[in-house]
Amino acid sequence: MGLETALWRAVTVYRFVALIYAAITISINFDTYKHPSGGWIVLGVMIAWTAFATYAYSDESRRGRPLLVADLAVAAGCLLATAWVETDVNLSLGHPTLPVSWVAASVLAWAVVGGIRFGITAALILGTAGVSVHVIARSRTGLNQGSTINGIVLLFMAGLVVGHVVKLARDAEARLARAVELESATRERERLARRIHDSVLQVLAMVQKRGNEMGGEAAELGRLAGEQEAALRALIGAGLGAPPPVRARSAAVAGEPVDLRPVLTGHSSTTVTVSTPATPVLLPENAAAELGSAVAAALDNVRRHGGDGVRAWVLLEDGPGPGEVTVSVRDDGPGMEPGRLAQAAADGRLGVAQSIQGRVRDLGGTVSIITAPGEGTEIEMTIPSSG
Repeated sequence: MGLETALWRAVTVYRFVALIYAAITISINFDTYKHPSGGWIVLGVMIAWTAFATYAYSDESRRGRPLLVADLAVAAGCLLATAWVETDVNLSLGHPTLPVSWVAASVLAWAVVGGIRFGITAALILGTAGVSVHVIARSRTGLNQGSTINGIVLLFMAGLVVGHVVKLARDAEARLARAVELESATRERERLARRIHDSVLQVLAMVQKRGNEMGGEAAELGRLAGEQEAALRALIGAGLGAPPPVRARSAAVAGEPVDLRPVLTGHSSTTVTVSTPATPVLLPENAAAELGSAVAAALDNVRRHGGDGVRAWVLLEDGPGPGEVTVSVRDDGPGMEPGRLAQAAADGRLGVAQSIQGRVRDLGGTVSIITAPGEGTEIEMTIPSSG
């Protein structure tokens, strides 16, 4: 049984119990009414509407505004009928209204559908109707402290409390659904990892071994196979050995915080070493993606311009200032001559200027490039952790 079904069953049970209580009250007091037949008519309306509402609310597709408005109108009408059926003396003495607590069922229905806002709205309307009973009846003592005001307070409490409980229950249900989804995704990743390990990784390892044994061009193929094996193992490890990307408590939307570490560890290979902290490093989702793309562009430059055997190191750490994150990409390649980047930008080659510096600049960060001929290159990217 789902949460929604359980809530509506509870409202239905309350509606029937309150109807029985109202019927007992009318049966006891009808001989003191100004219009006794009116009390039975109101009770008949309540019985008919209880039966219809039970049927109508049983189907989710019918739980819309028309049914809610009709429910509230019937409850308010039965409440206002008290001014015609009861005597002014009885009302001044604090006798209950004809429907008694039965009207609260409509407040509960509104709260279940729309939460606190809907519940308070319904309570306000019925509370106004309760006050109007005394105005219409021209009660000699005005509002009765023991009945009318207390009844209005109870209506507001019902709308507020039930609306809040419904919100908490729905949030819990959404979190449970998310947890089940993550568990299913993890199991699927584990299944795929086993199949990859039993096939692809073993083949890549064999190609690397045989290529190294054969030498020549086969050795180059073996080296590439080894790099892909390491990258694939790192990717599997990021998906299985580490928890899923840490997100904010709200629902997944673009821009919410994610853990930057898996974004960077995906670049690990036999020639690229990635070092990250032990605890999550949270960035807005778009900032993490852009920073990851900047790192990828820097590593691509290392592969294209560094030559064979060049290694690279990616380091993720806290920035120099509070609320900042720094990612550095360092290599042991040939380095660059002074002015080479400026000349490349002037010639229209904008790889560093756009793919790295442009991305970081758009995130509100800075890029520092340290290089010299024969000493490798270090690119340090610092952005605010708030995006």
